[in-house]
Amino acid sequence: MRSLRTAALGIVALTLVACSSATPGWTYAPAPSITPVPSTEPGASAAPPAAPGASGSPSAPASPSGPAPSGSSAATTITIAALNIAFDKSELAAPADEPFKIEFANNDAGVPHNVEIKDAAGMTVFKGEIFSGVETRTYDVPALAAGAYTFICTVHPNMMGTLTVG
Repeated sequence: MRSLRTAALGIVALTLVACSSATPGWTYAPAPSITPVPSTEPGASAAPPAAPGASGSPSAPASPSGPAPSGSSAATTITIAALNIAFDKSELAAPADEPFKIEFANNDAGVPHNVEIKDAAGMTVFKGEIFSGVETRTYDVPALAAGAYTFICTVHPNMMGTLTVG
């Protein structure tokens, strides 16, 4: 009888452990609609170039279309944020044929997000690391050819917008 009770207690304990670890620390709740937040500043979709070497990584090569100061060049940095399972911008712009950076602020506490860029054929050309907020990460995006791209959150595909590279 005692071994039966011990076995039953063991099964109950295993069931509780299994049930408690199967529930994720976040839940998915789709946005009711994709509504862009209008910017009040002209040209707010692209931030000014960052200071050379500001990120601690090697600077991008100088653009062939324009000279850079001797011994340095600056990469373009685009800023975007996620809040309430939506991006704060639906339109972004980046230079063609030059690497650039995306400074992505995930302002949804405990909710995973990222930025993924897809070409016109729907193929992934860049995929940033998925991370939970509240946190900010800077992605290094390789040079892209001129054109229109879609950016999405891999976890929440209803979060999307257009990246114009030109």
